[in-house]
Amino acid sequence: MKDFRPAKKRATVTVGESVRILRELQELSQNQLAQTSGIPQATISAIENGRVRLGVERAKVLAQALKCHPGVLVFPGWQMPNEKAA
Repeated sequence: MKDFRPAKKRATVTVGESVRILRELQELSQNQLAQTSGIPQATISAIENGRVRLGVERAKVLAQALKCHPGVLVFPGWQMPNEKAA
């Protein structure tokens, strides 16, 4: 394990892309997610395409529907700061 190196970040993911990725990983259509979350399909499409901001309340609702923590949707590119070696 001493030769372990974390993978380099190769792509940035937007908030909308994180919603789409999680939705598709669960094999849900936008209509299915709309039914589960109560958020209109047009709004989900607009979020995924960056035309509408996700917002805290929508993040909570979508996170519950997608079975994830809201932070996964709101902060898709966030990484833990590297800890200093002891």
